[in-house]
Amino acid sequence: METMGTMRRTHYSVEVTPELIGQEVIVAGHIAKNRDLGAVVFCDVRDTQGIIQINFNDECPRDVFEKAKSLRSEYVVMAKGVVARRESVNKDIPTGEIEILVKELKVLSEAETTPFEIKDGVNVNDELKLKYRYLDLRRPQVHDGLIFRHKVVKIVRDYYDAHNFIEIETPILCKSTPEGARDYVVPSRVQPNKFYALPQSPQLYKQLLMLSGYDRYFQIARCFRDEDLRADRQPEFTQIDLEMAYVSQDDIMTINEGLMKKVFKEVMNVDIRTPFPRMTWKDAMNNYGSDKPDTRFDMKLCDISECVKNTEFSVFKNAIDRGGSVRCIVAKNLADKLTRKEIDKLTDVVKTYGAKGLAYTRITAENTTSSYEKFLTEEEIAAVRAKCGAETNDVILVVASEKNKVVWAALGALRLHIAKKFGLYDADRYNFLWVTEFPLFDWSEEENRYVAEHHPFTMPMEEDLDKVESDPGVCRAQAYDMVLNGIELGGGSIRISNPEIQKKMFKVLGFTEERMTNNFGFLIDAYKYGAPPHGGMAYGLDRLIMLMAKKDSIRDVIAFPKVQTASELMTGCPSYIEQTQLDELYLDLIEKK
Repeated sequence: METMGTMRRTHYSVEVTPELIGQEVIVAGHIAKNRDLGAVVFCDVRDTQGIIQINFNDECPRDVFEKAKSLRSEYVVMAKGVVARRESVNKDIPTGEIEILVKELKVLSEAETTPFEIKDGVNVNDELKLKYRYLDLRRPQVHDGLIFRHKVVKIVRDYYDAHNFIEIETPILCKSTPEGARDYVVPSRVQPNKFYALPQSPQLYKQLLMLSGYDRYFQIARCFRDEDLRADRQPEFTQIDLEMAYVSQDDIMTINEGLMKKVFKEVMNVDIRTPFPRMTWKDAMNNYGSDKPDTRFDMKLCDISECVKNTEFSVFKNAIDRGGSVRCIVAKNLADKLTRKEIDKLTDVVKTYGAKGLAYTRITAENTTSSYEKFLTEEEIAAVRAKCGAETNDVILVVASEKNKVVWAALGALRLHIAKKFGLYDADRYNFLWVTEFPLFDWSEEENRYVAEHHPFTMPMEEDLDKVESDPGVCRAQAYDMVLNGIELGGGSIRISNPEIQKKMFKVLGFTEERMTNNFGFLIDAYKYGAPPHGGMAYGLDRLIMLMAKKDSIRDVIAFPKVQTASELMTGCPSYIEQTQLDELYLDLIEKK
């Protein structure tokens, strides 16, 4: 192996263009591919911006040519030579018209055979790629994903700066305020038996910044939640976090619609139409079974409870009598594809969401087959079909439950499953939407109490202020979520700035005076010294990048992600620590039973 000596890179690969033909350049990077044809050796050099071909031929100095014959994939090299036009043009890469005729070569680092080939589309299991993540990051698709992320973040920073926002960092070691997801906690060495928490979000700090006189704050914030993982969730993640004072809900929506418009235009050259449509939470649930509806296709939920309210069919009757509902979706023109066998598979989908089963009617030109119509009268059958608009070649899919949450969740998931399976939407379409007027509270069966739907600092709708204590279940929040193609991009709310309203919220949530003071006393005290009206929101940056880059998982757009066990396979964390470290923290380990 050699050192660079006085040789220094003059150009990145994509900077070497046909305009430089005849000029001398120096490039550096990894060998992506080498082809030894005997009298000539071709190598593709990969750097952070792309790939360029270097050529070793009979005009090359002999010692350089012999060195070229020893090159292998992933060797790190620096090559000096003259730019020339390629005999065989490669239209798949930006540098495909030219190559470099090498005169001088330095091998800066050799490489062992890699555990998998460094190229896109390689068939390797995810665990192996994550164990050798530093190699996987060399693959163009993964590499480009991080460059894509960088470009988005730069635009975000520039946009907010142009709109008078100030970027302010908030603490990573903070107070544990357990009201939401589980905290990651950090023991304190200097204060034995006390713990910090890693922030689930900068929520309290950004509200305090509004009280401190900073009208517009934003931050690219690291957040931590100790919860089970899935495709778009990690234990540590990044938010685009912002807060604004002296604003309404409309002001916050407008500024963030502008951000999305700018980001999509500058990064992807996609024109996003503003203002975004708005839909209340109630309408979203009733029509789509989800508070993050995908509006790229129709197939809305239809409540047929009124049509069958007098039926003797026990499945429908019991659901309605016990306060639930009977609802359906209609798979238009899919009767030929949704056979009885396929419908049985759909039953497994709805059972995942708590439904006991899936009733159906399949209408074809030849006949009609149904799992429930034999229990209904002719009038009820006609009423159901008229209500949901079912016609020949359609399939009616029905879920009944005494819990509307189950009906919504099951049918909402079912419509998405069918749409994806049968390609009912345009994957290149971007449907943005605001969902508004969320419930202020949600009743927790597990805890037998109300919990905050958003968080305890969310302002109720003004029309519902007098019901916060008397009828919490009907209260709506000044909260809003930005949804893109059925995925929640971010959410926020107008915050409570009146200490008396805040105390009412805590009371409904079951906080004692002692717990209120212990967890949030600093915030309540701050309100005593003048709190401007304020609100804000936060985006999941990882999720936004995933959607824009058309990736399947946020792991694809995070440099060093974790797997479902919350482990990072490359470094092997979490890991055991030494006894001396435990002693310093006054901690003992106990064996898990």
